[in-house]
Amino acid sequence: MKKILVLSMLLLALSLVLIGCQGQQEAAAPAEAEPAQEEAATELHIYNWSEYIDPEVYTAFEEEYGIKVIEDTFSSNEELLAKIQAGAAGYDLIVPSDYMVEIMIAEGLLAELNHANVPNIANLSALFSDPPFDPGLTYCVPYQWGTTGIGYNSEVFEDAPASWAYIFDPAMAAEYEGKITMLNDSRESIGAALKYLGYSLNTTSEAELEEAKELLIQTKPFIFSYDSDQFEDLIAADEVVIGHGWSGDYFMAAVDDERIWYVIPEEGGVVWADNLCIPLTSKNQDAAELFINYILQPEIAAQITNFTWYGSPVEAANEFIDPEILEEPAIYPSAETMERLEWIQDVGDATPLYERIWTEVKASE
Repeated sequence: MKKILVLSMLLLALSLVLIGCQGQQEAAAPAEAEPAQEEAATELHIYNWSEYIDPEVYTAFEEEYGIKVIEDTFSSNEELLAKIQAGAAGYDLIVPSDYMVEIMIAEGLLAELNHANVPNIANLSALFSDPPFDPGLTYCVPYQWGTTGIGYNSEVFEDAPASWAYIFDPAMAAEYEGKITMLNDSRESIGAALKYLGYSLNTTSEAELEEAKELLIQTKPFIFSYDSDQFEDLIAADEVVIGHGWSGDYFMAAVDDERIWYVIPEEGGVVWADNLCIPLTSKNQDAAELFINYILQPEIAAQITNFTWYGSPVEAANEFIDPEILEEPAIYPSAETMERLEWIQDVGDATPLYERIWTEVKASE
């Protein structure tokens, strides 16, 4: 009897142990069912320039994919960089300009794109398929693009001032003394002088750069200010009549003041692009790539350009872009004009030379 009792107790204990182990396994199961990152995204957080997309694009994306788009805005590339450097981890897409893309790549702030998730990347024109600031589009996709040239008050100029001579030729600039602005940017302003002189804006020749410096110093008495923040507003306020600046800023000002217009100088200038990039800290990379692929559709890309008046890098979008925009040579330059435009590139060891020259220009009387 004792043997039977003992055996029964042993069987009972063994059963309890087995039940306990099964319970532990069942309790552990949920931990194995993670990770949370594999769950479908319900929100996509974008850090963008102000008024830089048709809001209807966000709405249509939300309706098609069930992902709510939440947008914050910044006013400069430097503000964007500072926020990301400070550890802002809530953004899934950001929109830096070309030179800032290079900086963010070097600092390890961007995630590499999975091109398999962005098949519409094939819709980009050749100019934007392998840009020097992101070879092979490893990290970013061009979003909108423009140029650096001359903005002006069309009531003052009967014909468009389509030459850097209006700023750099003393005989011409003297007529507008104190009514001219230039960008407060070493590469842009030195680059404009270099283009006027017939050189590359990415030259590393000290002799060519010294020549550009002397030209800028010679021009300085005619300059109202070096300004990168409100140059278009200065024309609108009648403080100046002509200025060196970015195409998009002048066209945005022209929406409210039809006197303002923009022209690409015949000598050439800078071509630039803003880009869609995914921060390394994003937890919704698949959803971000889904959005990138979505706006690379020709009709969606055209919708954005029709809203912003910036050029679209999606060549297939041209048939859907408003003729008023597509046929404006200051927004969509001819092939001949495009050949005279250059990207601002890293000049390596010549960088301190550019900065020294710009300091000397700014310090000159």
